[in-house]
Amino acid sequence: MAESHYPEPSGDVSDVGSLDPDQLGFMCGIEVHQQLATGKLHSRQPGDLFDVTMESLPDDWPRFSRRLRAARGEGGKIDIAARFESKRNRSFEYVQSPNSGLIELDDQPPLNHDSDALDIALTTSALLDAKPVSLLQTMRKTVVDGSNTSGFQRTTLISTGGVLQTATSPVGISVLCLEEDSARKLDTFTTVDGERVIYNLDRLGLPLIEIATEPDVRTPEHAKETSIALGRTLRQTRRVRRGLGSIRQDLNVSIACGDRIEIKGCQDLNWIPRIIKLEMGRQLHFYRLANELRAELSLPPLPSDRRLDDGELESKVAKQVADLLAPKYVDLTEYFADCESKMITKGLDQSHTMLGLPLPKLAGKIGVKQLDAEGAQLPRLGRELAGAAKLAGVKGVFHSDELPAYGISESHVAKVREELELSDNDGFVLCLAPRWQAELALESVLLRARTAWHRIPQEVRNVVIRKGAPDDGTTAPMRPLPGGARMYPETDIPTQSIDNQKWQSIIDNLPMTDAQRQARMDNYEVSADQKEQILAKELDDQFVDFHSDLPAKAWATVLLENDGVDPRLSSLVLTAKEQGELTREAINLVIAHFSNSLPTYEEIVAYAEQQGLKPADESDLVGIIESVIAERLDFVKERGLGAIGPLMGVVMQQAGAADGKAVSALLKQAINEVTK
Repeated sequence: MAESHYPEPSGDVSDVGSLDPDQLGFMCGIEVHQQLATGKLHSRQPGDLFDVTMESLPDDWPRFSRRLRAARGEGGKIDIAARFESKRNRSFEYVQSPNSGLIELDDQPPLNHDSDALDIALTTSALLDAKPVSLLQTMRKTVVDGSNTSGFQRTTLISTGGVLQTATSPVGISVLCLEEDSARKLDTFTTVDGERVIYNLDRLGLPLIEIATEPDVRTPEHAKETSIALGRTLRQTRRVRRGLGSIRQDLNVSIACGDRIEIKGCQDLNWIPRIIKLEMGRQLHFYRLANELRAELSLPPLPSDRRLDDGELESKVAKQVADLLAPKYVDLTEYFADCESKMITKGLDQSHTMLGLPLPKLAGKIGVKQLDAEGAQLPRLGRELAGAAKLAGVKGVFHSDELPAYGISESHVAKVREELELSDNDGFVLCLAPRWQAELALESVLLRARTAWHRIPQEVRNVVIRKGAPDDGTTAPMRPLPGGARMYPETDIPTQSIDNQKWQSIIDNLPMTDAQRQARMDNYEVSADQKEQILAKELDDQFVDFHSDLPAKAWATVLLENDGVDPRLSSLVLTAKEQGELTREAINLVIAHFSNSLPTYEEIVAYAEQQGLKPADESDLVGIIESVIAERLDFVKERGLGAIGPLMGVVMQQAGAADGKAVSALLKQAINEVTK
């Protein structure tokens, strides 16, 4: 056997911040999924999203029920992730939003790519120096979690071989794809026949750009830097969606003694380094646990580098472990009839079954909850077993290392050990659920327990979220890592060529860089803060296009205060103000009134006059100001220009509608005259 490139890994799992990426053989690549600001990719439906919940769903939105099954790919194999999902006994209900039709329901063949979405994907490719493929072949990617009514996601390779420049080092771009987004999950609930999941179809089919990097990310901090740089590149097109959920980052992480794990749900970029470090610690922990377990069975240890694994040896180990951990699901329901646990009592009242699974040689290895130096849960086998069980729809399991607890007494534990015929070195897991579900959950537990003697399994994991934010940066299993059988050609969409003329047109019309936009804004007399906000909110094109003869600072203020409003409306209202047709204070009121339409200039002026928003004539203001000062002459002489503030409100109230700036200037002039 060749010598490993990496020595025995070192580091304290309870202090993941101290782990050395180089010493551990750290590898990381990033996948970014960005929604585009266009209509849907293959149906010409609008890209509207509807902020609805189960409680606010309109009654007139149709609903459809489906069940999905895993199909064999072109190579005759069923994808491992698809096989797993198909065993979960789930049914699906789809809510048809106003922007979903027969294509979203999989009752009509898809159309070719939305032209705007394709242009954005090609533009992003050019910004990343990626090379477009000559022929677009749409593929079907098997997805049987119900988030796609068809059972697959359509995805098209657009370009390869790009590079992303970051301050730390360049990061290679492996592929850039254009694909459909999935439906949005509204709720999941358990029925006697299995889980039922409800999806809203509003998001299904929205175009996504997927960018996958090479494993060139050097450190956890570099991963955050790379994600920021990818997001900045996508936003440079000014044609992508903004806001929560519009961009999603997936992390592909491994260390030499572990294996590739795909982590989803990294919405907050500031959490990325912490999430990656915790995954490094998790992989290190289970490598050490595997070798500890192997030593107790006199099995050869795992190499510190997965590239040196001996396939034949691992097959022998797997067979020995499978013989040790046999599928034995024992009904223990009768022994918990007197249990005081409210959770167990409730389950038994619903005729649930308490099944037990023996786990030989794992007593003391399953672990109990402990926290690391920064308050995150330390990795332990028990948490992985619970995560495997939850994929079957149960809320959790009980295991021997944590019992007695949760209302389960020492006598219950003793009876379980007796019925399962366990020695002192053996552990066990209990699951209370409907019989079919308890068996499925314990089957998942058994398979995960067997992997404890091996390197960690390749899988997709999700960041644990609590109250809308990462709980502590740890992850939970979602499904096995999909394989090549997942993808096969889409026969309903014809291939499409990308010729040199099309590509040259993209190159010739690239969007401005951030530096160019900054330089353009420097030509206008606006404050540094306004300039920064306009660029951050991507309003600089609107600012320039509708600036015309408007005063720059005033236009910047109106634009920022009415972000999201049609800039044509905002510019018309500000023009009316500059022409003396309405007061400065009335600008936002008038914009709000017309926010759902685009009035003519004359309609704006008429509305302002009708509502008394037209400023008083200067001659009228002078008279009002002279009267107010005369009534309060002693106060004015005592306070001087300090009287402007108190008198502003009085004058504005009497004037009815007036420009505050004009009133302030006239007040200052009048006060100076009486206090000479």
